[in-house]
Amino acid sequence: MRWGSALVLAMGLSTSALGLSLPALAQPLDAVPLVEQAIASGGAYERAVRLADQVGARLAGSPAAARAVTWAEREMKALGLSNVHTEPVTVEAWSRGEFDRVELEGPYARPLRALALGRSPGTPKEGISAEVVEVRSFDELRRLGERARGKIVFYNRAMKRPGSFEQYGSIGDLRFEGAVHAARAGAVGAVVRSIGTGAHRLPHTGATSYDEQLVKLPFAALAAEDAELLHRALLRGPARLTLKLGCGMRGKVESANVVGEIRGRELPDQIVLVGAHLDSWDVGDGALDDGVGVGIVLETLRLLKAHPPRRTVRVVLFMNEEYGLSGAKAYAQAHAAELVHHVAAMEADAGGGLPLGFVVRGDEASLGLVRRLAQPLASHGAGTVSAADETGADLIPMAAAGVPAVGMRQDGSDYFEWHHTDGDTADKIDPVQLGKASGVFAAMAFSLAESPEVLPRDVRPRDPRLHLVKPATPGRVEPAPAAPRR
Repeated sequence: MRWGSALVLAMGLSTSALGLSLPALAQPLDAVPLVEQAIASGGAYERAVRLADQVGARLAGSPAAARAVTWAEREMKALGLSNVHTEPVTVEAWSRGEFDRVELEGPYARPLRALALGRSPGTPKEGISAEVVEVRSFDELRRLGERARGKIVFYNRAMKRPGSFEQYGSIGDLRFEGAVHAARAGAVGAVVRSIGTGAHRLPHTGATSYDEQLVKLPFAALAAEDAELLHRALLRGPARLTLKLGCGMRGKVESANVVGEIRGRELPDQIVLVGAHLDSWDVGDGALDDGVGVGIVLETLRLLKAHPPRRTVRVVLFMNEEYGLSGAKAYAQAHAAELVHHVAAMEADAGGGLPLGFVVRGDEASLGLVRRLAQPLASHGAGTVSAADETGADLIPMAAAGVPAVGMRQDGSDYFEWHHTDGDTADKIDPVQLGKASGVFAAMAFSLAESPEVLPRDVRPRDPRLHLVKPATPGRVEPAPAAPRR
């Protein structure tokens, strides 16, 4: 059955009710076979591995990020995409500097494995040294009152295996907002147990945020094993840490988003955007985060090029998702007048795990349409659709203007072993799982671009805190467990 007739039957509508004939909708390309084509081609895997191996870590504002822009533009031109170009992005650049040192003093004296967090200021060369207070939630820090003043706050709450985006979202606030809460408590610095599931003594970096009205405290993440050591030391009595961080903001750097597209055959002015972020952290090679996402969206355009859908499909590789959403904001601003013609946006930024379905920010009409479009993908385990507050960090500025946003849910059970660590390298990518994910993503992008219906615009307000942090797919936020009595 051709895709056009399959869609009409799946929607339970007659062609006369749509005012369209089957020949007008039918296409030589079905959406579902895209999955098998993507698995067979290995295109997403091949491009993700080349980006990780040839460019490697590509922190926004660095020379490596500039090389990644050149790489991406070359890849899009090699695919034969239309309108390939770069669009300027100004990055408020942060860099790690030459050292991250966190040292435990006293009877357990030793260096701890640590990484400074993105946007953290550095310390004086001699470092800062203070007694440590351990907490597992912001509420517990508030209850400490004056006992936190002059101390280094240690946020210690572990992610449990298997990892999930829901869990990452619920615990990630400790990293994202931890420096602000510690400053309010009068602390002089902060450390956090890495927000990840890895047990390889690899600390996980990530972005943190600051309040311009408060002092900006140095903030670092500890490897899980070193966080456990610090916890045991505190059970036996007072403990002190010395922080020596060489990181800091480095000023404005000009960079770019990379854009290309396949023009729609009937409605070229209507746009379905598919995006991923081109930058990565400065540790590892950015293979899972977000080399695989780059591979997914470029493979989507390759698969659709021979059979363009009714609407234009535009690929955007965003710069600086990791610690500022600079590219996402720049795109939304540059295309502000055009966003009303963006009928949907999707982002691939959830690793290379198996597809599990889709999430949508929208009303019941939006959910209903995406469920109908996803129904044929149930045979690949991706037929479920649920509501989400957000579906991708780089989509936030566009979604705030009403662009309907759809995200692909993926198995993240292994993703948080390696993400944001030195272990985020190409050998962690499963080519079969990534192939299936890229095919399911491409099938949904094609369906959104081909459907006779479009998603309703969504102008509900958004949480203003979502300007730097990756949103999680929907899930129950678990309360922080009580700290052990000592």
